[in-house]
Amino acid sequence: MRYSRQNKILDLINTYEVETQDKLVDLLKKSGYNVTQATISRDIKELQLIKTLSPSGRYKYTVGVNQDQPLSDRFITIFKETIKTVASSGNIIVIKTLSGCANAAGEAIDSMNFPNIIGSIAGDNTIFLVANDPENVPALVNQFTEMIK
Repeated sequence: MRYSRQNKILDLINTYEVETQDKLVDLLKKSGYNVTQATISRDIKELQLIKTLSPSGRYKYTVGVNQDQPLSDRFITIFKETIKTVASSGNIIVIKTLSGCANAAGEAIDSMNFPNIIGSIAGDNTIFLVANDPENVPALVNQFTEMIK
């Protein structure tokens, strides 16, 4: 339930300008998650969410992974526990996740800054990664496979 809720939080902050924990609680309740402010506070800390200035001039929650800080253990755990399969074709890598977990796993991958990945798209349970060269794909697939062992 925690991984599902945290994935939903990431989805909500990417979709809406969530300015407060109360608003996040309301949005989660509308999505079928019965949560408290204390739970949301823990989730915000574990996901390393920060407030940044939005284009509308208001502050909103965003994922705040500083390149000088190690990747959140929560992202690594989400990645390891939600990935089902990794496959490739040409310069594309397709990662299948548990339902509703692709966004969080994709955020984890993006935060790891793999030098040979030039882009990613995450849906509900699938992530498409584009490598800069098909020759780099086997090494990337091997890295992902090792991470989920």
